[in-house]
Formats: sequence, structure tokens, C-alpha cells
Amino acid sequence: MEGGDSDLARRLRSPEGAALGELFTFVSSLYFRGKLAYARTFADPPPGVPGALVITPGLGLRLPEERVNLDDLRLIARVPIDADDERYRAPLERDAGDLAERAGSALTVVLLGSVATSKYAGVLIPVFGSQLRFPAAFVGRGDMSRGGLMLRSAEERRELEYAVLRDAVRHGRRPPRLPKKPRVQ
Repeated sequence: MEGGDSDLARRLRSPEGAALGELFTFVSSLYFRGKLAYARTFADPPPGVPGALVITPGLGLRLPEERVNLDDLRLIARVPIDADDERYRAPLERDAGDLAERAGSALTVVLLGSVATSKYAGVLIPVFGSQLRFPAAFVGRGDMSRGGLMLRSAEERRELEYAVLRDAVRHGRRPPRLPKKPRVQ
């Protein structure tokens, strides 16, 4: 991004920066685009609570519209997504705890990230308990498949079924591939 000539690279180098959601969409393409579309379509938060937040290494939970610049990106890149690393875990626990306190029992958190490892679940389950859900159709799917599933669900306005993450089986057989979408001529 430092020498990049794209519009996004130029904005990241500027003091104003670029939207975090746009940056993450650029980095992980289909997967994050699916997350953002799904969250924006189905979020139904209690008053005063954002409908979508991004888990950001070293920065905790952030709005997808929040502006980040190249210095922020460098900070994010230095922090491994590892529940045992205090630089990752502490900001995430702080922000999740704040969210749980502000929203109280009215909150249902839907995790649209990987549930097969403890990198998210290990930090968030102790904070949210049974309020933390995930799309049950994620089990056995890789990132690209989850991204495609979320995009289709958002386009079709068909919300996925959720399971309580704390009690769920998070590993399973790979489900059948999503059927190919017809090409638009």
C-alpha cells in the first residue's frame, strides 16, 4: 500500500484514511464482502448499539465505517490474531465487555468469523455466553464458501439459522458446494 497507485492506497496514505470495511474487503475480497453485506442486511441491534463491528487486531471492535490510515494498518499487521496474545485479546475483551454492558440482555451477537478455532470464540464466549451465536451453516465451510453463502443470503434476503456458539459442534464434514449462480447475460 505504501507505493500503491490505487485509489485505496492513496487514501490510506492520506491523513483522512479509508473505511476499515473497505480495507478489509480489499484484503479478503469475497469473504469480508459477504460478511459486510450480511451484517448490513440482517443487523437488528438494540437502540444505541451498532449493527456491525469488525474484529481488528490490536484495536478491538471497530465500526466498518471507521477511517484508518497506513499507520493504523501497520499497527493491525503487527498483532497476530491469537487469543493467547495480550495485544489481540485485551482490546477485544475490553470492547466486547463494553458492548455487553451497554446492550445488556437484549443483545444477541452473531459472529460471522471462523468458529472452528478459538481465535474469536475463546475470547468472546466468556463475555457473551449464550448471547453469542453463529450461522450453523458455517460448520465445515472454508472462508470463501462462507463468504459466498453470506452474499447469497443477503441478496435473497434469507437469514441463516443461528446456533449458540458455546454449546455448538464447531467442526464437521464439509457441506456440499453452493450451486453455481446463473450468469447474467
